[in-house]
Amino acid sequence: MDAAMEAGTLRTDYRLADNLTAPSGQVFLSGTQALVRLVLEQARRDRAAGLGTAGFVSGYRGSPLGMVDQAMWKAAPLLDAAGVRFLPAINEELAATAVLGTQQVEGDPQRTVDAVFSLWYGKGPGVDRAGDALKHGNAYGSSPHGGVLVVAGDDHGCVSSSMSHQSDFAMQAWSMPVLAPADVAEYLEFGLYGWALSRYSGNWVGFTALSETVESAMTVDLDQVDARVACWQDADAIRRATGHVPPPDGLHYRWPDLPSPRIEQRLGAKLEAVRAFARVNSIDRMVVQADEARAGIVTCGKAHHDLMEVFRRLGISTQALADAGIRVYKLGLACPVEPTRLLAFARGLEEILVVEEKGPLVERQLQALFYNAPDGVRPAIAGKLGIDGRPLLPEREEMRPSRLMQPVADWLARLSRGLDRRELVPQFSEHPLLSNAADGIRRQPYFCPGCPHNTSTRVPEGSRAQAGIGCHFMASWMDRQTSGLIQMGGEGVDWVAHSRFTAAPHVFQNLGDGTYYHSGYLAIRQAVAARTNVTYKILCNDAVAMTGGQPVDGPLDVEAIARQVSAEGVARVALVSDRIDVHRGRHARFPSGTTFHPRESLDAVQRELREVPGVTVLLYEQTCAAELRRRRKVGRAPAPARHVFINEAVCEGCGDCSVQSNCLAVQPVETALGRKRQIDQASCNHDESCIKGFCPSFVTVEGAAPRHPVGHERGVAALRERAAALREPAPRLGPGPFDILVAGVGGTGVVTVGALIAMAAHLERRVASVLDFMGFAQKGGSVLSFVRLAQGRQWLNQARIDAQQADAVLACDLAVGASPDVLQTVAPRRTQIVANTHPTPVAEFQRNPDADLHADALLAKLRHATGSGGIDTLDAQALATAFLGDTVAANIVVLGFAWQKGLVPVSLAALTRAIELNGVAVDANLEALALGRLAAGDPLALTRLAAGEGRPDGLTLVAPEPAAMSATPLPQLVADRVALLTAYQDAAYAARYTALVEAVQAAENALGEAGRERRLTRAVAEQFARLMAYKDEYEVARLHSDPAFRQALRERFDGPLRLRFHLAPPLLSRPGKHGEPPRKIAFGAWLWPLMGWLAKGKRLRGTRFDPFGRTAERRLERQSIADYEARIRALLPALTEARLPIAVEIAQLPAKVRGFGHIKLAAHAVAAARAAELLHRFDAQRYPRPDSTHGANGAGQLRGIPIRQADAKADAKTARTGAPH
Repeated sequence: MDAAMEAGTLRTDYRLADNLTAPSGQVFLSGTQALVRLVLEQARRDRAAGLGTAGFVSGYRGSPLGMVDQAMWKAAPLLDAAGVRFLPAINEELAATAVLGTQQVEGDPQRTVDAVFSLWYGKGPGVDRAGDALKHGNAYGSSPHGGVLVVAGDDHGCVSSSMSHQSDFAMQAWSMPVLAPADVAEYLEFGLYGWALSRYSGNWVGFTALSETVESAMTVDLDQVDARVACWQDADAIRRATGHVPPPDGLHYRWPDLPSPRIEQRLGAKLEAVRAFARVNSIDRMVVQADEARAGIVTCGKAHHDLMEVFRRLGISTQALADAGIRVYKLGLACPVEPTRLLAFARGLEEILVVEEKGPLVERQLQALFYNAPDGVRPAIAGKLGIDGRPLLPEREEMRPSRLMQPVADWLARLSRGLDRRELVPQFSEHPLLSNAADGIRRQPYFCPGCPHNTSTRVPEGSRAQAGIGCHFMASWMDRQTSGLIQMGGEGVDWVAHSRFTAAPHVFQNLGDGTYYHSGYLAIRQAVAARTNVTYKILCNDAVAMTGGQPVDGPLDVEAIARQVSAEGVARVALVSDRIDVHRGRHARFPSGTTFHPRESLDAVQRELREVPGVTVLLYEQTCAAELRRRRKVGRAPAPARHVFINEAVCEGCGDCSVQSNCLAVQPVETALGRKRQIDQASCNHDESCIKGFCPSFVTVEGAAPRHPVGHERGVAALRERAAALREPAPRLGPGPFDILVAGVGGTGVVTVGALIAMAAHLERRVASVLDFMGFAQKGGSVLSFVRLAQGRQWLNQARIDAQQADAVLACDLAVGASPDVLQTVAPRRTQIVANTHPTPVAEFQRNPDADLHADALLAKLRHATGSGGIDTLDAQALATAFLGDTVAANIVVLGFAWQKGLVPVSLAALTRAIELNGVAVDANLEALALGRLAAGDPLALTRLAAGEGRPDGLTLVAPEPAAMSATPLPQLVADRVALLTAYQDAAYAARYTALVEAVQAAENALGEAGRERRLTRAVAEQFARLMAYKDEYEVARLHSDPAFRQALRERFDGPLRLRFHLAPPLLSRPGKHGEPPRKIAFGAWLWPLMGWLAKGKRLRGTRFDPFGRTAERRLERQSIADYEARIRALLPALTEARLPIAVEIAQLPAKVRGFGHIKLAAHAVAAARAAELLHRFDAQRYPRPDSTHGANGAGQLRGIPIRQADAKADAKTARTGAPH
């Protein structure tokens, strides 16, 4: 069967395990998986050669090698069977030292194996940290039948590192040869080559794993790898061919080998052996040969594919290059370059262009090689600098085809008129983007819902903290008084010196438990030795969450850490824990003087510790929320027994729950009465810190579970039946690449969507690649999955989708989809976009309750980029919730929609099989796929289903849009508010409201055309009702006892409803001694009938018999109503067209006065200051300019809580209590 016929035939027998076990054929393999297969393959080849070797893998996780240990653990049965030991180390240098030990085995008379081949791995900063160990290891060498591969994870773009990194220069300095694989397929070939080279030369061999290769996956032809490896010659053949003779004392590890210059001399001899090996067994390739060439290009690593993609886009074939007298040579051995082949390549050339990643490693070697060469073999060398000495190719950023395009096009045009394609360059370059109100919207990484760091990274007022390596570093861009950047293990040591030259007496230093075990305990030892005033907050989260939830590399618990730091001499140890009860009977296991505290005491404990001279340690214990969620899913942790629910009718939308919890599961919900809050049950991790928000809207539900919609099973059956009847879209995949960019939010399955598409293509025997960029994104930031599909490997060069190259964009999140990184891939009239318009809040919402996603402006950016007709939209979360019961599979809904639109060119059978192979929530994902298909292919049928056909619950299809709510006709708005106020109090109370609205409407009518939109009337209608319906004890009781609230609970939960109300009654709760808000008390369901009784007491509201009416808060609310009414009536006689906008702004001020207690009082202070400014602008003669210190003397207390009256320009958050909550 030829390739064209074979493509599209489904591999029905393919299994995910084939990527590690298939002996031949094509497999779909990621860079990380390739490292696992590599050690298995080396073990197999050694056995076939009659060698009794063992394998050894050690290193330390870190992006882009953050998942190596996970992959090794997952493959443990295969590794054990192959005799490969995996031992992750506690840090990189100790891992390198352990690897050195494996090379001693071959000389051990008591050895149990013939030799050990080893693989060390670590990210770029780990290479630096382990430099001394790696340098020593390379100097002492490998064993003849062992060998060492040093895998360096380089993050050239600083996507998930403290700084960008390039390790090959360090390896060159250690006289360590460096291999530069260009893609995942070369990981297998070059890895095997590295061990063969190590065994021959005695060197440890470097291996660069760039983010764009190791974090990608692609179709790999195992037969092609085997064919290349089979060509390599053995040691005797190499010596015969090159005449290479090792020194008398050999090249490999031996003892004794005492320190002397002989070690350095032997390093030189090892490099000669490398060159001899490479002369015979070359992984360099002549890509374009030209007999009468004048110029040549030397490429290295991934940059080779970038260059070949430039040629493809410019329409320049290899034959065209040869005809123009241009050779192309690809290096696999980046250092030292093998000179014999390069000299032959350069014969007759006048100029060589070197194309390589980052710094000029190869370029400098070529300059040295050719500097003293004879005439005719001394070409000019260009690369990072042109032959004119000016900058030419990128050196300080990632290499991409779009960044090579212009300089390469200019270089080709200078050499050959027939290769001048400069007019095509703008088609492949970054283009201007639309600038509008959404420019500042960014999907910034954030702590997961329920993350311990939401609480643990807080510091008391007047203190500051220093950041460290770990997820908690994200506190640096939150309102946490946290700053600083230091290498892993150096946490707090910068303060040791800084503290000598500042008046600041103390800092808190955040330190993750993984970093503590890695090297951080040495920093504490240094601080103790220097007698520094610092509190180390050791964040004990039971997992290394930033790289995938791995366990800390050794026995570590709070008891052990407490004993260790106490032995180091710290002045005080305190434990703050969410399971403090567990430790009550274990105090004897801790060092004497340790104190024990619940999470609620964190602020008080920190205030104590900062006053203690010397080094103190605060152990904060709470399991990582993401890891706890994983454990619950696999049954290793109990399912949560209760759920938090917000009564939206009671909620004021003040955002204090977000301030207290910093939790992304607390989300906005737009209602007819404005923006409120709700708990996203699908993402909630049950930390429950949100309950501390000073608000009576919170209840907890015990003994019940979130429910699917009524009739879910029947609805899903009807859904799949309708979807099965849809016509399949016409195939769109030609021979060339089809590029799909999936963009969304970390932790929602974006990577899964990309993996499913790529696997489906692989199952159809097509060629596919996928590259995932996450960084901190698993924490709710941006995730991009680049999926590239083609009929043949020659069409897929780089894994990243470059500028203006996307055929389809699946914008699973609007903010990420409209980000510059995504929009630059969009080409007008080519790219088709599917955009999920669901308004998922960004991190800014945690700080600003009025944050606007600017959804319309984000959509405008997408439309501008793709052109007319290039975008389809849907609300995937609304669809998923309505038909599937939750939002977990929303991104699969987007996938189904895009597939039905013809934007995912794989068969439905292949995509279905890929979902089955994935093995996670198979039925739910197939249902979501069908739902998305139906939304795209037959929305009318979907509407009928949503309206109730086959669905007895009759759930609505989509949530109402905020714009639709604000467009409620004014008469209807007034009628709704009259009904609300009548229920709130009585008809007479509502009549007072109506009288003011009618007076405003009459005044606005008198303005003629200027008042036609009734903006002032609408503002008064909304805000006067808000003031009048203030939520006192009677109203809160009425809303909690309202049957609508019970119905809302029943719609969302299955099982018996055992409720607890979380309230702070003035008579039962008191503020903390540092001005903290009163602690809320949980009341059982017995309170529900009492609330119904209390609600009837509304007749007492405002009378002298009102027991609650004399509090400062109630007096303020009543006065605010009178003041607002008087102020609006006073404005009406002076209302003009010019003054109308100011009057509207004055009328809207109550919208900012939200919340309860001290929250409301602080917001009122801000509004009062703003009102004074606006009134002066409205009529300067009648309203004097407010004093610049207005509000400064308004500080006071409410129930003992200090209140600052903020400047009018400050937002409500800055006006909250002086003490942290």
